[in-house]
Amino acid sequence: MVVIKKIYSIYAFLIFGLTFLLLFPLFLICIWIPNWEKYGRKINQFWANLFFFLIFMPIKVEGKENIKKGQPYIFAANHFSYLDIAMMGFIPGDVVYIGKSSIRKVPLFGYYFKKLHIAVNRSSIKSRSEVLVRAKNAISKGSSIVIFPEGGITTGMPPHMNKFKDGAFSLAIDKQIPLIPVTLSFNHLILPDDGRLLLNFKKGKIVIHPPIQTLGLTSKDLSSIKNKCYYTIQDQLWEDNNLLDTEKTIIQTL
Repeated sequence: MVVIKKIYSIYAFLIFGLTFLLLFPLFLICIWIPNWEKYGRKINQFWANLFFFLIFMPIKVEGKENIKKGQPYIFAANHFSYLDIAMMGFIPGDVVYIGKSSIRKVPLFGYYFKKLHIAVNRSSIKSRSEVLVRAKNAISKGSSIVIFPEGGITTGMPPHMNKFKDGAFSLAIDKQIPLIPVTLSFNHLILPDDGRLLLNFKKGKIVIHPPIQTLGLTSKDLSSIKNKCYYTIQDQLWEDNNLLDTEKTIIQTL
């Protein structure tokens, strides 16, 4: 079984790299031509669909009807696995990701991400401020933003999430746009964050929840919408992973 997992994992990582290299010239065109970044992000979505198709992994997406065409959103998702970023490519519309600045160090991929998305150094106040300005500009142009509000892969007990940071919710309130919780149900089982980088074959699932409206809200409402988003995602994780109440209690107390 381990040998099969290793072969499948090597195949998947090769497909990831090869498809990126094949699409990289198109990314460059969209980066170099002014105002073509949104087309680069469309290629990003095509890449996600192609990748999962080629590794024979079906992805079930629920709740697309909750997204209104032409409306920018903040998408807030749980983050348990390196697979999460690729799977968020199934979110429709022009979507800008906010990711760690360390991504920029990856050859070619780092350049692509820096130019089409937003990288943040969370330990730098200056970097966080710059990211906020870039995110607001992207929203003003009609783009949506994807944020993992746990601040990275930080939990040691998936499917239990760590506490959310304020950034996604402050941005949604500031720009007065809806915030959509997104549950990535099984990525911690497909590609666990255990250092082995072994893929397990399992059908993926994305749940796009109804939007949380922020129109008329102020910073005083931040905790309320943050908690609503957190428990919307967490309850879906409990349900999809079939955890009993006793198991939930044990995980939450660890």
